[in-house]
Amino acid sequence: MDTSQLLKGVLDLAVLAVLDREDGYGYEVVRALRAAGLSEVGDASVYGTLRRLYGAGLLTSYIVPSEEGPHRKYYAINEPGRARLQETTDRWRAFATTMEGLVGT
Repeated sequence: MDTSQLLKGVLDLAVLAVLDREDGYGYEVVRALRAAGLSEVGDASVYGTLRRLYGAGLLTSYIVPSEEGPHRKYYAINEPGRARLQETTDRWRAFATTMEGLVGT
């Protein structure tokens, strides 16, 4: 099954969940998602999601100097982001329960 369409529907939730654990810069978020099992997630999709969530006021950002290249822009979840994370998590759990009832054994 091609999971790319499923991933599009839950990428906001996944990114917010990663940043709820720890602030991170773009590629760090990509690596965390892949390490969690979302191996098909694309760099561009994550960077676009970060920009969109930031633009929606759900994330803050700050710059951290790096001795190994350009400065890094870190993202942090804020209170509106945590509220969205909770709301989306609740909807995800209800949806997953419904699907499990349909396809579960």
